[in-house]
Amino acid sequence: MWTGSGCQRRPGVRRLKILCPAMGRVRIARILARAGLHLGPTTVRRMLRKPRPHDPIPALEATSRLITARKPNDLWHVDLTTVPTALGFWTSWLPFALPQVWPFSWWVSVAIDHCSRRVMGFAVFPRQPTANAVRGFLERLFRVAGHQPRHLLTDQGRQFVAGEFRRWCRRRGIRQRFGAIGKYGSVAVIERCIRSLKDECTRRLAIVPYRLATMERELALYFSWYNGHRPHTRLGAATPDESYHHRRLASRAPRFEPRARWPRRSTCATPHALIRGQPGIRLDLDIRYLGGRQHLPNVTLKSAA
Repeated sequence: MWTGSGCQRRPGVRRLKILCPAMGRVRIARILARAGLHLGPTTVRRMLRKPRPHDPIPALEATSRLITARKPNDLWHVDLTTVPTALGFWTSWLPFALPQVWPFSWWVSVAIDHCSRRVMGFAVFPRQPTANAVRGFLERLFRVAGHQPRHLLTDQGRQFVAGEFRRWCRRRGIRQRFGAIGKYGSVAVIERCIRSLKDECTRRLAIVPYRLATMERELALYFSWYNGHRPHTRLGAATPDESYHHRRLASRAPRFEPRARWPRRSTCATPHALIRGQPGIRLDLDIRYLGGRQHLPNVTLKSAA
């Protein structure tokens, strides 16, 4: 329970950190802002600090032409990654150390929108997909989304440089762009998304599923939480869904003010919002987990009885 004093608000922030240890101070501040309590990242850091005894790598362009994504569906990123199972990536003897195929690992293809950072879709393959498999994945994705991008940015994997894939892009009027070989950060947006997928989902599973349907369900839950509940650093306090669909930010709704003697002329932590009710309200922290997964928290605040 939180009350108006900063010392009494501190246990709530620490409890959220204990329940969701992967969250940093900026993420905690933005999660609470979406729930209605505005705290600055420095305030969160101060609350998480143990009491004393006396107390975006910029992306590099592979071509000379600069692509500017001014609205959703201007530019999509597509990439492939491997997700090891319990049998994969640790076997040191041959021939099991060579194949990156099921049951040792899954191949996951991810497509995200550059402007909103929204994950448009994913596909799971038992082995490294061919150019035709990636093309089929994108065609299904275009039908579901109802849009296709003007530009498609990928690395120079064999699936994306294949002649049939490039001809398919030209037939659909999609301009294909490539990341630079050997240049760190040339496809930084999709690489950061894949890193978040592994840090926040697959590495937090007790066992990476061996069944395709189960693996797809786990990734679908994560990307649903990623798009709808996780505030993105690049977007400030907005989620990818809010940015893509041009929705009103949850963090801009009227906020709670737990300080009873809040100075009216002072500003709250960004984003600024009006006060809901009266200052000095007592709050309860309610954390629910999407699909029962503890790595997918949904934080809400409610008035304490």
